[in-house]
Amino acid sequence: MKPSATVAVNAKALELKRKGVDLVALTAGEPDFDTPEHVKEAARRALAQGKTKYAPPAGIPELREALAEKFRRENGLRVTPEETIVTVGGKQALFNLFQAILDPGDEVLVLSPYWVSYPEMVRFAGGVPVEVPTLPEEGFVPDPERVRRAITPKTKALVVNSPNNPTGAVYPEEVLKALAELAMEHDFYLVSDEIYEHLIYEGAHFSPGTLAPEHTITVNGAAKAFAMTGWRIGYACGPKAVIKAMADVSSQSTTSPDTIAQWATLEALTNQEASQAFIAMAREAYRKRRDLLLEGLSRLGLKAVRPSGAFYVLLDTSPFAPNEVEAAEKLLQAGVAVVPGTDFAAFGHVRLSYATGEENLKKALERFAQALQ
Repeated sequence: MKPSATVAVNAKALELKRKGVDLVALTAGEPDFDTPEHVKEAARRALAQGKTKYAPPAGIPELREALAEKFRRENGLRVTPEETIVTVGGKQALFNLFQAILDPGDEVLVLSPYWVSYPEMVRFAGGVPVEVPTLPEEGFVPDPERVRRAITPKTKALVVNSPNNPTGAVYPEEVLKALAELAMEHDFYLVSDEIYEHLIYEGAHFSPGTLAPEHTITVNGAAKAFAMTGWRIGYACGPKAVIKAMADVSSQSTTSPDTIAQWATLEALTNQEASQAFIAMAREAYRKRRDLLLEGLSRLGLKAVRPSGAFYVLLDTSPFAPNEVEAAEKLLQAGVAVVPGTDFAAFGHVRLSYATGEENLKKALERFAQALQ
């Protein structure tokens, strides 16, 4: 199993900064904002009230009830608390899911470019990842017919991630409906990773589970929306039997996510006024940063597909070097850390994260110009 390239590159960037190297890191896939105060205060209350004991493998009942309401209110999904699960980050929700549904040799369709962990999780569960490309000239939006041609009798699942990491693409509703119809027609699971659902700048979010509830597992988490990456709380909903199997995996591995973090997440989901104000503030900041970055890249003659969501830009590296790895090394020498697109199957590109301050982005653009010269 390969280590996560994004985690490794970000760790290298942080180590260089600790050593005093003047470096702009555009590597981390996490908000630079602090966790909202009302969420932190809920954690303090949980500590003061002694809510520090083991939790059930699928999560505390109060949070599962809030999740059922969240999925109904925000995603149009009619689920019961028993059809939800709380996990150690969205990553564990996906990991447990593949452990629960895959037998050796089962195929999982993965749209490329993809988040680096999808194929590795599938392989770890004995499955076979099958890449289905999305193209920059098509805005990195999947072609349902291309997906259909990749389906075989061994297809067990299709992974969909909108808004997308690393492309920033937001898939149109009609495309997601077409993919949901394929899942129903060919009787495989649709794994809908919606962790960036609140970070959309153009277009609207659509949850395909509304169309194919018995075939869809919807995965999400507190990390991106509420700037709670280190709290490690993910969640998912789907068919009751699948959710129970995922909880069984938890019961023999992590037992449950951190109890205090669960009570904090409950506050994030139920204190709508404070949480929505935070999300709106962060989304507008990301929008401004995206526009600043894209305008700067355009002035330098660099090519990137305009992202409609998340906080990433895939940059064409051909002006810098023959391939994305050499380009990333050249940019590192210029004082900017980026993630090579290799492990995303985004060859000829590097991923830039604009989850950082505007001054950092301006400095990075200046260093891009120096690297080009």
